[in-house]
Amino acid sequence: MGQIAVSVETEDGLTGYGVGGGGTAGIHVVETELRRLLLGCDAARVEDLWDEMYRATRPYGRKGIAVMAISGVDLALWDLRGKREGKPIAGVLGGNCGSPPEAVPCYRTGFSAEEVIRSGAKGFRALKFHAGLKPNHDIADVAVPIRRAREALGPDVRLMADAAMNLDVETALRLIDALHGCNLDWLEEPLPPEDLEGYRKLRDRSPIPIAGGEHEYTADAFRVLMRDRLHAIVQPDVTWCGGLTELLKIYSMAEENGVRVCPHRGSEIWALHAIASIDPDPLAESRRPWIDWVNGQPEIADGRVAPGSEPGFGVTLPSRRYPGSKQGEAGTGAST
Repeated sequence: MGQIAVSVETEDGLTGYGVGGGGTAGIHVVETELRRLLLGCDAARVEDLWDEMYRATRPYGRKGIAVMAISGVDLALWDLRGKREGKPIAGVLGGNCGSPPEAVPCYRTGFSAEEVIRSGAKGFRALKFHAGLKPNHDIADVAVPIRRAREALGPDVRLMADAAMNLDVETALRLIDALHGCNLDWLEEPLPPEDLEGYRKLRDRSPIPIAGGEHEYTADAFRVLMRDRLHAIVQPDVTWCGGLTELLKIYSMAEENGVRVCPHRGSEIWALHAIASIDPDPLAESRRPWIDWVNGQPEIADGRVAPGSEPGFGVTLPSRRYPGSKQGEAGTGAST
C-alpha cells in the first residue's frame, strides 16, 4: 500500500510524525493540497483540520489515496497534541489506560498452518492463517491444514482465517462449511469490499463471524457496515482509513451498534495507543516486518505488546527518501 512517512512541524520547534499510504501519489497529495491548506494553521485544531482536509480532497478522494494521505497528516497532528500535553496518546485518550499503558494481547499474522503444526504457536495465544484459494486449488487445500492446526493446538488458542478478498459467495460458504468445528473467531475479507450484497448473504448464512474493513475509508463507510451488520468485527487500518480522528469515530459507532473493532496491524504504534486505552476487548494484530523504518516501535514479547510512555506516539521517522522503494517521506508544516 506504499506506506509514507509524514512530518508536521510547528513554528515553536515541535515535530509530529505519522504514517499514511498511497506511495508517490500520496506524497503528492500531502506536499501540494494538504501542505497548502495547513500552512499557517493552528495545529491544535486536529478534528477541524481533518474536516478541512477531507473537504479539500472530497472531489477526487472520498476513498483511496487522498484519505490515505490525510491519515498520515492526522496522525502527525495527534502526535503533536500528545507532545504538547506531555502525554502518550493513550494518556490523551484516557479511557481504561494505566500509566504507563499496559500491554495488550496480540495475534500473529503470517504463520502458515503447516508451520504451526510443525513448531507450535511460539508464545502466541491467537493466530491468523491465510485462507485465500490459489489458482487450481480447492477448498480442502485451505481447510485441511487449518483443521489439523486446530487439532495440534487444542481448544485454548484462538484461530482466525483471512481469505484476502478473493472468494465469491458460494465459494466462501463452501469454505465456511469445510471449517465447521474449527471454532474460528472470524473469517476475514472473504469477498471484495464493494460486494455489500454478498456480505449480506454471508451475514445471514455463515455460522463463523465475518470480519473486514481493512480496505475501507472514513467512518462514514464503516457506518454502513455496522448499521447493516455486514461485519461482526470491523478492522480499520488507522494509517489508511483517515487517521486516529476517524478511528475514534469508528470505535464510538461500534459501541453504539454492538460491533467489535480490531484494527488492522494493531500492534504498530499508530493504532496501539487507542487499543490499549479505549478498546473494551483489546487484541492487536502483529506488525509487518518490512515497516522497519519507524524508530521506537514497541516489540511484541510473549504474545503481548505495550505502547510506550513517551509523549505523543513516542516514535521517530527517517529524514530521507527511499527512491524506487515502496516507502516515501512527505513533509508539511503547520504553525501554532
